[in-house]
Amino acid sequence: MNAIELIHELTWDLLPGGLRHAARRHLLDTVGAALGGRRTELSRIVHDFAACAYGGQGGTLWLDGRQVSPPGAALANGMTIDALDIHDGHSLTKGHAGAAVVPAALATLGLAPAGTVPGRELLATVVVGYEIAIRAGIALHATACDYHTSGAWNALGCAAVTARRLGLNSEQTRHALGIAEYHGPRSPMMRCIDHPTMVKDGSGWGAMAGVSAACLAQAGFTGAPAALVEGPDADAAGLWADLGHGWRAAEQYFKPHAVCRWAQPAVEAALALQQAHALPLARIHCIRVVTFAHAARLRIAHPATTEAAQYSLPFPVAAALVHGRLGAEALTGAALADEAVLALADRVELAEDPALSARFPAERLARVQIELDDGACLDSGEMVPRWEAADPPADAEVLDKFRWLAAGVLPAERAAALEDALWNCAELPDARTLLDRLASPVAS
Repeated sequence: MNAIELIHELTWDLLPGGLRHAARRHLLDTVGAALGGRRTELSRIVHDFAACAYGGQGGTLWLDGRQVSPPGAALANGMTIDALDIHDGHSLTKGHAGAAVVPAALATLGLAPAGTVPGRELLATVVVGYEIAIRAGIALHATACDYHTSGAWNALGCAAVTARRLGLNSEQTRHALGIAEYHGPRSPMMRCIDHPTMVKDGSGWGAMAGVSAACLAQAGFTGAPAALVEGPDADAAGLWADLGHGWRAAEQYFKPHAVCRWAQPAVEAALALQQAHALPLARIHCIRVVTFAHAARLRIAHPATTEAAQYSLPFPVAAALVHGRLGAEALTGAALADEAVLALADRVELAEDPALSARFPAERLARVQIELDDGACLDSGEMVPRWEAADPPADAEVLDKFRWLAAGVLPAERAAALEDALWNCAELPDARTLLDRLASPVAS
């Protein structure tokens, strides 16, 4: 099965049972990230921008109610998911497929020629988007000389999603992938690491570019070939050869905390030491974090914005020791000036271990040493982030995370109805039920 065959021929019934279950977990988790993201200033700004610049019909701004074009909905909802760094990801791509693919899949439901898209078709479409996006991301890292944001490659997954929804023919689909690759935001990821701002990981822009690409291809706009799919170097390791029987969508990790994945091994290590030793914060003299080079660049101890807090290592380590769990409430507004957190963040020292750097990106590791006021030193040993693909959360943990993120945003009855529709999406006769439950605004 080649890429175009996968896009148009993969059905729900062809998916392995475990991947069907994974698809609903990732759909629920990604929408949960959007619920948390709606609490951010970034989301407010981009929703207003989409309503102004991408007016039209067919797309809905989540928890807002305004109608926009499908590219505008993909942009605003994708950037909202990306606003709170708690969505799923893939280690080898060093980025995120779902933050773009899920909003693109929901934004294009109204483009279906038949008018109705069953829930199981939506889930199969999401899997298609993950499969194309992840392979494009791995190919990009193998062939490009620098490190781009996720929007550079998840745009192709969104073009695939939209091409499927529009029922494009093979040649139109080739052009859609090529247009998305060409127009996808090849933005420099490490600039946002060193100088965190609202541009973040580019996934919303990738979603908009991918949806737009397929709509352009339908109208006759050309852009093929997509070098990441068809180029001579794209499949050097058989990257595209196992489509339809090897499943990259099954390689996703989940996030328990709303900060950069690179910081999360240190967060888990610090929490493990705190719990193992019933450690009072007043006894902590110094926290030494030894980690890989990319993580050691997350040096902002006193973030002035939620974006800087999410792309920090000292601040989330300190905030986790104070609060336990890192969501929007610990990373926005007055929490950024919490004196207990800032005092602890000032005691965090970062160092790179070349051996840990050599194991990145396949592994993200950190070791934390906490020196106490009496000179004793506690050592975590090497730690990995929680909820890696090889050790995923239980269903109960995925559901608990969704409820935690929804609790600060939606009334309980509405949150429960949305959860039910997402978790049981495969049984929905019409996936637009999800949009009905996502659409209406909530109180500020």
